[in-house]
Amino acid sequence: MVPYLFVLAPIVLLVTFTYVPVANMFFYSVTDWDGLDRVKNFVGLANYVDVFTEPDNLRVFVVSLYYLGASFVQMALALYFATILSFRVRLKNLWKGILFFPYLINGVAIGLIFLNFIRPGGGLDSALLAVGLESVIRQWTGDPEVINYTLAAVSVWRYMGLNFVMFLGAIASVPGEIYEAAELDGANRWHQFRHLILPAIKPIVGLSFILAISGSLSVFEVPYIMTNGGNGSETFVIRTIKMAFENNKVGLASAMAVVLLAIVLVVTWIQRRLVPEERVDLT
Repeated sequence: MVPYLFVLAPIVLLVTFTYVPVANMFFYSVTDWDGLDRVKNFVGLANYVDVFTEPDNLRVFVVSLYYLGASFVQMALALYFATILSFRVRLKNLWKGILFFPYLINGVAIGLIFLNFIRPGGGLDSALLAVGLESVIRQWTGDPEVINYTLAAVSVWRYMGLNFVMFLGAIASVPGEIYEAAELDGANRWHQFRHLILPAIKPIVGLSFILAISGSLSVFEVPYIMTNGGNGSETFVIRTIKMAFENNKVGLASAMAVVLLAIVLVVTWIQRRLVPEERVDLT
């Protein structure tokens, strides 16, 4: 019984703080609970219908597409820098630190930093004026046409370090002797990337793809701090929180949370089907 007693404590914590809240979330999603009333009226799938029919609720999915596109840009940049720094480069460790450092900064701090950087007359506008690009200057968080591009760009800067470290660690798992053998066979850097690096990091690329989908729907800190969801920048999570704590629609907010969970699970299942895990033999 001793091993089971040691396992009992984490199981109790897991059930108490994970499975019970998730079960409650499913229950709330089929009620009209406002978060305060003791009475929770059963409404069936009405909340789920509202999630996919209300124009304001559907708009957050469109906003998520900006972050999804930014996630693929972020993955491409991270893979590029990870590949470059996996070879012999001067000041390699310095560049690694520079690329990974933004991921270590708190999201609230990043929001405040960029809020001052892109404000009218701020650092970005001054830099554009200095190089003669005053025609490019916009109201970066005040113009609905560019605000989501601005926030998505901030997201790329912040999270690229995570993908960079993941890709770099996967590339480091490829033995150096294989690169030497490839060079002797006349393979250039592109051939090494295509036939050695890319197959080796295939599982990590799949994981990054899943994180890109879930991350594009769960963006919160930066847009909340910089715009509070204004000017058409409201994300899925911001909308969910406002529904629960400002509009007192906990039932609808719970349904939105369930939809987010379902999307992540479906995307994960599709990714596993399309790109199943397999052992990579580079020899």
